Amino acid sequence: MKLYCFGESGNAYKCALALTLADQDWEPVFVDFFKGEARSPEFRKINEMGEVPVLVDGDQTLTQSGVILDYISSKTGKLGGRSAAERREVLRWLFWDNHKLSTQIGTTRFLMNFLPPEKRPEAVIPFQQGRLKAAYTVLNDHLAGRDWIVGEAPTIADLSCCGYLYYPEPFGFTRADWPHIDAWLDRISALPGWKHPYDLMQRAFPATA
Repeated sequence: MKLYCFGESGNAYKCALALTLADQDWEPVFVDFFKGEARSPEFRKINEMGEVPVLVDGDQTLTQSGVILDYISSKTGKLGGRSAAERREVLRWLFWDNHKLSTQIGTTRFLMNFLPPEKRPEAVIPFQQGRLKAAYTVLNDHLAGRDWIVGEAPTIADLSCCGYLYYPEPFGFTRADWPHIDAWLDRISALPGWKHPYDLMQRAFPATA
C-alpha cells in the first residue's frame, strides 16, 4: 500500500499509525503540500479534493482519514470494535473527532506555526482555542476511569483522536492540563510499533535545533 502524506499532517499520521500498528506493508509517498503539490492538476487526478492523506491499495484509492482508518480496520480485522455496537461507537468518535477536534487543531496549528505572522488573523486563534478547550474537556472526561475510547482495546477511534496531539508545535494544548488525555497518550505511545509522526513520514519543513 502507498500512503500519500507529509509529516506535518495529523490526518495523514492517523493513517500511517494505523497501517503500522496493524502490521501492514506500506510506504509513504511525500506530498509537498506547502508548495502546492496537493492542489496541482497531477495530484488532483489522484484526489480531486486536493488533500492528503490518500491511500492506494491495488485498484483501491481512498481519501479522507476516517474512510482510510475504517478501510484499514475492516481489511485487517484489527483496531475495530468487537461488536456491532462498539463499531457504531467507534464511528461516533471518528465523526466527532473530524468535526470537533482534529479539524480545529489543524487550523489553529497551521495559523500559529505555518502561516507567515503578517497573514495571521490573530483574533481567530483564541476563538479556536476556546472551542478546542471544550473538545479537550469532552475527551478528558470520557477517558476518566477507562483506558481506551471504545471498549477494552485500542481502536481507530483512539488513533483518530490522538492524531494531532503528539506534535511539538504549539497550538494551545498542554498535556499536563488534561491528565486523562495525558495518560491515554502514554498508553498509545507504549503500543508495540508506535512511532512519532516525524519518524513515520517525511517532513516538509526541516527540524530546527
